[in-house]
Amino acid sequence: MSDEDMKAELERLRKENEALKKGASTGITMKVSEKGALSVYGMGRFPVTLYKEQWLKLVDMSDDIRAFIAANEGKLKTKD
Repeated sequence: MSDEDMKAELERLRKENEALKKGASTGITMKVSEKGALSVYGMGRFPVTLYKEQWLKLVDMSDDIRAFIAANEGKLKTKD
């Protein structure tokens, strides 16, 4: 590998490293699983993986979920 190639590879790796650091700061990432489901990482120890129609049903219920959380505020715990 020539000196010029090594410099180019080093610069590429630095840029890739910076991009990964920026993505990690958001804390939550998504990817398509091997079976074609949507996996959300960063919510807990394991990813939350649901199929498209399950995510859409859950998103459609967002107002109901927020209302349930508000109504049960005293019973629900927060993760520190």
